[in-house]
Amino acid sequence: MTETKAYAAQTPTTPLAPWTFERREVGPHDVQFDILFCGVCHSDLSQIKNEWFPGIFPMVPGHEIVGRVVKVGDHVKNFKVGDLAGTGCMVDSCQVCENCKQDLEQYCLEGNTGTYNSYERDGKTPTYGGYSKTIVVREEFVLHISDKLDLAAVAPLLCAGITTYSPLRHWKVGKGHKLAVLGLGGLGHMAVKFGVAFGAEVTVLSTSPKKEEDAKKLGAHHFVVTSDEAQVKAALGSFDFILDTVSADHDFNMYLSLLKTNGTMICVGVTLKPNEFSAFSLLGGRKSIAGSGIGGIAETQEMLDYCAENNIVSDIEMIDIKDIQSAYDRMVKGDVRYRFVIDLATL
Repeated sequence: MTETKAYAAQTPTTPLAPWTFERREVGPHDVQFDILFCGVCHSDLSQIKNEWFPGIFPMVPGHEIVGRVVKVGDHVKNFKVGDLAGTGCMVDSCQVCENCKQDLEQYCLEGNTGTYNSYERDGKTPTYGGYSKTIVVREEFVLHISDKLDLAAVAPLLCAGITTYSPLRHWKVGKGHKLAVLGLGGLGHMAVKFGVAFGAEVTVLSTSPKKEEDAKKLGAHHFVVTSDEAQVKAALGSFDFILDTVSADHDFNMYLSLLKTNGTMICVGVTLKPNEFSAFSLLGGRKSIAGSGIGGIAETQEMLDYCAENNIVSDIEMIDIKDIQSAYDRMVKGDVRYRFVIDLATL
């Protein structure tokens, strides 16, 4: 076992604080890498606070993890000591179900193993995430990271990146499509970058007029202030796709009205309250509401390779791990452009 320093939440109501635990020894199919940077996702806070489901405590959050390999198992074929490596939102799956065999481990029919706040396949050993010094992951769930890009800015691609890349690829969004990105946060800013890179005409939908300048800097072609009735009216029936990244409550019916006939609204944000909409919002234009999680391992590697080839990374603000609680407070207020990343050298 390897003693590992981390920051953990001991309960849903206590702030994160230093904690030491033990990582498993490197098995024949495992890769161990020391963590250099870890992104801070809103879902980290949601899981600490038990907003989605009862958590497993102590909890070490973090699923946007990048670092350098320090040890590999005897049967590992694709990694060697010194390689850059990353791990996203999952560290295992059954690997034999219909979905896993189609490289859709994120939809494993037996349930994938989350990087943290989950149990290993034995059903009893908790997983601990990237707010820590080192991690041990089976080879199939470790990703190759290019040295062409800023490593810290790559970290959020492991969640914010793949969460937006995957649906845009699945629905084949690209040249000739009008794409609206709802919300300009950690997910939304990556959706803009990918949408533009794929050739779509991209519009950002936001309640905040202050975000227009940032949206244009990120490459968005248009901006609609959704609290402005005149701007909303002008945008009715405009979009082939809306990628909804918002986790706050919002009116689905209004946004569905912005879709063209046969348009699709793709939800990747998670609201705390159930979403409500009228069937008439769909029937009057054969419109669809869809959802998408992260991507499988093969698709996540595809995204990382695409980003390396096209110089795409997240816009980040680096933080010391001791400042994680204030970072959470700022994140809730939307005061981050656009992803906090922890420098694990500060642990």
